[in-house]
This record gives sequence, C-alpha cells and structure tokens, in this order.
Amino acid sequence: MVDDEPDILEIVSYNLKAEGYRVFTAKNGREGVAQAKKKRPHLVILDVMMPEMDGIEACEQMRTTPSLENTIITFLTARGEDYSQVAGFEAGADDYITKPIKPKVLVSKVKALLRRLKEDGTEAEDIFKVGDIVINREEYKVINKGVEIVLPRKEFELLALLTSKPNKVFRREVILDKVWGNEVVVGGRTIDVHIRKLREKIGEDHFKTVKGVGYKFVL
Repeated sequence: MVDDEPDILEIVSYNLKAEGYRVFTAKNGREGVAQAKKKRPHLVILDVMMPEMDGIEACEQMRTTPSLENTIITFLTARGEDYSQVAGFEAGADDYITKPIKPKVLVSKVKALLRRLKEDGTEAEDIFKVGDIVINREEYKVINKGVEIVLPRKEFELLALLTSKPNKVFRREVILDKVWGNEVVVGGRTIDVHIRKLREKIGEDHFKTVKGVGYKFVL
C-alpha cells in the first residue's frame, strides 16, 4: 500500500490485516518501488499524487521490473478524471479505484483482484499460436514474429482472449467480464486504451473495432 496520507495507510492496512492479508506500506512512490522489489507482493495499491515520485512513475518502474511482471497494480486515488485513469492504465495498471471508498468495499475489491491471480493458475499450461504470434499463458510471454514482447497483465489477458477465437467479435461487456471480472468496475474507456496499446505493440491491422459491439482479432 503506497500513499502519502498516514490515515489512509493506517485504515487500509488495519482492514486488510483483519482479513488475514500481510500488508507492507510506503509513503511515496520511490519508497513504494523499493518495497515492491524487496517484498515481491501479489498486489500493489498506489496513490497517484505523492511526493518524490508519483504513482504513475512508480507503476511504470514496477512494470519494467521482471520480478514484478505478474504483480497486480491498482490505483486508489481521489482523482477520478478520465485523463488520470487513462494515464494509469497506460502506465501498466490493472485497475483504478476512486476515493472515498468504504473499507468493506475496498476489501471486496482486493479479494476480487487477488481472485484473478488464483484463476490465472488454472490456465498455466496454455501455450498456443495464432499466425505469427505465440502466447504462453504460463510465463505471460508473447512472441511476435520471433521477437518477445512484454505486455502488462491486462493487455496480455485481453490479447489472449481475442486470439483464442480469431475473427470472433467479443462484445464489450464480455471483454470486461472475462478480463477485468464483473466484481470490479472499470471506466468505459478502459478497453479502448488497452486495444490502442496492443495495436501499437502487435500491429494495427490485427485488431478490428465493430462499432457499437466490441472488438475482434484478425490474421
């Protein structure tokens, strides 16, 4: 848990520890990155506006750390503007939770986020190829034309979903349910941001928008 407000750290830590979680805290982004590298947590909860290093930069640094590639990162912040959410997702965040939030609701959000981590293990042996792209669910690796591409967790899961059935149009609500889980509310632009990043990394022509419906992967 990384936040520059002592009261927030204390309240969130207390409620999560009461549920049996081990909680480590940091009061700025720089300290948070150091703690994450040392502890290698399953989940990082980041504030955005912090001294020394803000949450966006901290998230970017964590996402470039190999030992943290499977760590779930969510922002918990009072800033609910669209641009702030987009910046968070582009930095590699998996989710975005807006303050104020009741402790019990936050705990349920954390449980839902960590449930994704457990569910991922059920598909650990999945390795499949679509055209020139090889997707390894076990190691969260994507190889495109022989070159390995590093993707944040949600971009990887979105790619894996779309490529599981090439040319099938996945409705937006189905994508949100399969990739983000129906217990976690994400902004309406979330899918669009992740699709744009995949187009930049995998190729513009592979991802087609079906207006008013959703997206599909084409070879």
